[in-house]
Order: sequence, then structure tokens, then C-alpha cells
Amino acid sequence: MANVIVIGAQWGDEGKGKITDLLSRSADVVVRYQGGVNAGHTIVVKGQTFKLHLIPSGILYPNTDCIIGCGTVIDPQVLIAELDQLEALGVSTRHLLISETAHITMPYHRLIDSASEERRGSHKIGTTGRGIGPTYADKSERTGIRVLDLMDPEGLREQLEWTINYKNVILEKLYNIPPLDPQQVIDEYLGYAERLRPYVVDTSLKIYDAVQRRRNILFEGAQGTLLDLDHGTYPYVTSSNPVAGGACVGTGLGPTMIDRVIGVAKAYTTRVGEGPFPTEIDGELGELLCSLGAEFGTTTGRKRRCGWFDAVIGRYAVRINGMDCLAITKLDVLDELEEIKVCVAYEIDGERSEHFPRSARQFARCRPIYKTLPGWRTSTSHCRSLEELPRQALDYLKFLAELIEVPIAIVSLGASRDQTIIVEDPIHGPKRALLHPDGTPASLLSA
Repeated sequence: MANVIVIGAQWGDEGKGKITDLLSRSADVVVRYQGGVNAGHTIVVKGQTFKLHLIPSGILYPNTDCIIGCGTVIDPQVLIAELDQLEALGVSTRHLLISETAHITMPYHRLIDSASEERRGSHKIGTTGRGIGPTYADKSERTGIRVLDLMDPEGLREQLEWTINYKNVILEKLYNIPPLDPQQVIDEYLGYAERLRPYVVDTSLKIYDAVQRRRNILFEGAQGTLLDLDHGTYPYVTSSNPVAGGACVGTGLGPTMIDRVIGVAKAYTTRVGEGPFPTEIDGELGELLCSLGAEFGTTTGRKRRCGWFDAVIGRYAVRINGMDCLAITKLDVLDELEEIKVCVAYEIDGERSEHFPRSARQFARCRPIYKTLPGWRTSTSHCRSLEELPRQALDYLKFLAELIEVPIAIVSLGASRDQTIIVEDPIHGPKRALLHPDGTPASLLSA
């Protein structure tokens, strides 16, 4: 039995959906613990593409229980659309469970989110405009609507009549937006409630029961470490905690019940939205990586900024998450390059630093110190074992493992499930890694 957390080790979009999908084949339960519809997973199975925003990617396995935890914020309209999409494609959703204490994204959240971002002007933070920040703000302000409120028609009416009138003042006076009709919103959300009611349970109790029954549980986060509200590149962050610690808060499971943390990082680095990005590549090469990697957001379609692999943020992600091993994705995107750079440290105001700075202003002054490695100039998308990789590609992976001081356990070479090198099942398999920093197999955890 193993309880495993999968986290993003960069700014999100690392390919966590594929890695979670791969690991879900050995999991009995898959749990989403934070974020909302501002995140998305793209999974390709037998040529069929699935785009998921709220439902855990384990839903594609017919006998796997999938849970949306209390730390997630739910837009019922989007969730129901996902349910309809999956069922239309022949995917059963009968194993989905929704936390009764998860918070609900309302129409006024979306309106305030978009209007607030527009009002920021040159100080935009790159929000998706999906209402996630305002939903979490109401949660902290203790004025939010939870799933269990949605299940109580009389209580919902009472709560929303006051809340919508209050939000209308903000919409009209601050943003010059026409007011919402309280009755229309109430009727709309009561309709959503009836569709979602069969899925709603006390998910913390279900997860604890699964632990007691020694079932394998996989916890998946949205976004990535550098977008964490407390530990990311603030203020250019999300409104929740994608780091491994967020899995416990966002599900109601104690930290002593977690066995492993698996990080996911691209073989290069991408970032969506605003904020400093030391290794960002401008010009034709940046455009080439964007094109080869199909770097456009699952949720918004926004173009991702591309850069070289950053070992400084890699080491930081290892430390913040207590990471046991790493999955490297999109190695094949680098196949055409003659040379590949890796950021090994920063220069900040003339001084060398190997540590991630916490100030956004200081981070903006960071200049990458690079190590240049030779490319392999041949396709790797067909490789299914380490022995099949070009020597330069293997050297590149070993160099990354050495730099960030954590073993590499999985290498992804394309979007499909089968385009993967995985030596062991991190849930059932022995505690050893694919590539240790010194290039040899080693224990993931001390005995």
C-alpha cells in the first residue's frame, strides 16, 4: 500500500495529467486536492484526447474511485459539462465523489475576477478570469457557498439573496457592471445541485476509510510549486497551495499517512501569464520550443512562455515538497536542438546564488548562469527503455538529476501513455529510482 502525491515542480503545465494517468493504473483512489477550473489536464489514450479541468484523470480507469477534495473550488457548470463529455465518450463517472465542504464558484466570482484583472492595467498577474481567486477570497472571508449549501434549497436561497445583493453593489459601484438577478442565479444553481447530488459525500471520511483498508491512493494537484500562494513567485501565483503539503489540507488526511511525493517537470521550463522568468528564450528558438511542445494552455489556450531548464527552481521544489523522485516530461521536444542550456545558478546584483529568492523584485534581477550540453539531434519518441536513448539524452537526464539532487524515475517522450520510460511502479514497485544523481539505481527513501 502507498499513498502518493504528484506535484508540479515548475510553474504548472508540466504534464502532471499524463503522469497521474499512468500511475492511476496502480491506484485504487485518485484525489484532486486544490485549484479549480483554472487548471487542466490533457490526456491522450489510444489516439483519443481528454481535456479535464476538475475531474481527476483517474476517471479513465473504470474501477478507480475519483475524489474532488475540499480544497478544490468547483464551478458546477464546468463540472457538469465534463461529466456529460465523459459519458458521451463512453467513460463511466459512477466512481466520482465530490466533497460536501468544497467551495462553489459563482457568477459574481467570474465577473469580479475579470474586471479586477482588467483594472490592474500594467500590474496584471495573469489570472485566467475563471473566478478562482474571488472564490478562495470568499472562503477566507467566510462568506463562501459550499457544496453542502448547494444541497439545501431553503438555506441556499437565504444565503444567496443577501450575498448577491452585496456583490451587486461591488459590481455596479466599483466595476460598472450590470447587477445579477438573484432569483435567476438561485434557480440556475439549484438545477446544478440536483445533477450533482448523487456524487456528494464526506470525502475526508472516504479517504480515511481507504487508508484503513490499505488501498493505494494517488493525490493530484493542479498548477505547480512556483504558483503556490505561500511558496511561489508572489504575487504572480494562484490562490491555493499546489505544494505537497496542500494535499493534506485539501483532503483532510494527516501528513503521517503520506508515503511518497513525486514531482513532475518538463525537460525545459514554461510559464503562462505574467511575472519574472530568468531562463525565458526569446526569438526563433523560443517559438520553436513552443511549436514543438504544443505549448498552449488546456484551460485558456494561452501561449506559454518557453525557457531552458532551471535547476535553481528545481532544487527549491525538491526542498519545499520533500520530493522523493522526479518525472521528466517532453524530453522529445529537445530532439532537434544542437545545443541545450541548463541554468545551474543565478547572478543577482553581481553575486552568484544557487537559491531561489523570495522577493519578486529580486527575482526579476536574476540572470541565469548556464551550462551548455550537446544535443542528440535524433528522435527519442520511439524509445521505451534507457538503453534506447541516445547517449547525449541520457547524459542530459543524469546531469539534471545531479543538479537538483533527486532521482529521476519516469521519462515521458510524447503525449500518449505508451511513450514513456518507467522502470518501476512508484506505488507497488520497490523503492528505487530510474536515474540517481550518480547515474545508478538507488533507494528513494531511507530504510
